[in-house]
Amino acid sequence: MQISKLFQVSAVACAIALAGCNGDVNITPTVNDNSVNDSNNTTTNPTTPTPEPEENVCASYGEGDAMIQGSMTSDGDCSYSLNFASKSIEITEDLTLANLPNGGVHIFESALQMGEDCDTTTGCTIDTSGPTLTVEAGATVAFRSGEALLRIGRGADLQAVGTMDDPITFTSTSAIPRLDVVGKGPSPFGDWAGIVINGLGITDQCTDEERTAGTCNAESEGDGSLYGGGDNTDNSGAIKYAKIYYAGSGPIDGGDGNDFNSLLLNSVGSSTEIDYIHIHQGYDDGIEFFGGAVDIKHIVVTENQDDAIDIDAGWQGKGQFIFITHGMADYDGVMSPMGNHGFETDGKKGSTTDQAPVSTTQLANITFIGTDQLSVRDGDPSRAVKFDDGIKSTYYNALFIKPDLVPSEDSDGCIVFSGDGQINASANSFNSSVFACAQDFVAGDTAVFDDADTDSPGQTRAQWLAQGVGNESVGAIPVLQADGIRADSASFTATPATLPEGMDAAAFIGAVDYTDTSSDWYNWVNAALTAAAND
Repeated sequence: MQISKLFQVSAVACAIALAGCNGDVNITPTVNDNSVNDSNNTTTNPTTPTPEPEENVCASYGEGDAMIQGSMTSDGDCSYSLNFASKSIEITEDLTLANLPNGGVHIFESALQMGEDCDTTTGCTIDTSGPTLTVEAGATVAFRSGEALLRIGRGADLQAVGTMDDPITFTSTSAIPRLDVVGKGPSPFGDWAGIVINGLGITDQCTDEERTAGTCNAESEGDGSLYGGGDNTDNSGAIKYAKIYYAGSGPIDGGDGNDFNSLLLNSVGSSTEIDYIHIHQGYDDGIEFFGGAVDIKHIVVTENQDDAIDIDAGWQGKGQFIFITHGMADYDGVMSPMGNHGFETDGKKGSTTDQAPVSTTQLANITFIGTDQLSVRDGDPSRAVKFDDGIKSTYYNALFIKPDLVPSEDSDGCIVFSGDGQINASANSFNSSVFACAQDFVAGDTAVFDDADTDSPGQTRAQWLAQGVGNESVGAIPVLQADGIRADSASFTATPATLPEGMDAAAFIGAVDYTDTSSDWYNWVNAALTAAAND
């Protein structure tokens, strides 16, 4: 090795010397000889180590030759073909979507359906210990088409539990620049179908006889999958610290009013957890209930086209800490008004019985911020609450804000009763709630309940509101602090109510405590509103 080096140095030195004496010498670069000559005069050439193949961390199911697994892309994503998941494939084994390193995304071309869609009138038996889909904290799951939904069948579970620092994101591939084929970004007009959870709770779309016989099979909006049973304590898993963006679309099989929602909870039972959710720019409703008794907490819905929360078919759950904003969505340079009702509340969809009564709910600590626009979804105004179909509901510590009325409407306001919404008028009330609205009621405070089936004939809206305890109408004045999140308690005199059993203690009006600037809930709302403002 020493001789070889000396030879190279000498050759270069000679060449330089000749060049200095006007010699015509061309110097050709040499390759150093790094071979090793050992004591046995054998030469060993260095070898380039073969890189270890990158481990495929994509989800899989099946075993051996029958195993099906997602494919890793050069960007570190996991791509799942139509052979892995589609609207014709039902996965009956546990599945895990890992938190991929370096911002990797789980990409689904079509529907991901967990568990069998079992019609119990055909001899099919629901597997109540069905498969579990686990989505790890920090994971991002993206869907590519309007038919691509995440469906959890009866008996299956979804365990999608993020953290404040590592939330889970369900979104459109168009929201991720490297996956945005069209190049226009995500659309609020149905980029992917959303999440459907079918439970075994009670819905008024089945009869008592069907529930007793185990033949309750109500058809879901959107995809027509089946839900319902007789157990309102059923457990479909947990979704916590999760963002659901640009979801909801028209139905797979068509039909007016038969659309996908961002999160559709069909007869989901009370043992299921829905907590810390941000839903943004969905095509239809943010969260819709058809029966069941699951509770929701810490919910933010920003700029959904239709209703933020839609209650129907005998839901018996509670909701607390809910922040709703209507606004404008910018897609391809076109601004579209987003938002119909904060809450559309329907008492029934089918036939009520003692076993399946009308929707009866308690809702507390709400902030609703409306606009003076007509929703692009159906041309209806932005409003806080709609009472319909004999609903029974009690609101506590709510803050409703609508500073301007829709100019083109003959009458507009924060609260509206449909004809059928008057049926159980006396079973609905607001308590310790503040109305910062240009007008509290559609048709005005002096409009009377006049439906033939109302239980409060001749009563005015203002008289009805006064039946609640501690409400205050302050008109269209500023009632939020500078952060746009917390209520300014100096702007009203109403005091918070003591909440019923089963709700968290909350001595404030609105969704967020007057003095809170550091809790997970404050930070969740702040992050959601910041994301919406920057979209």
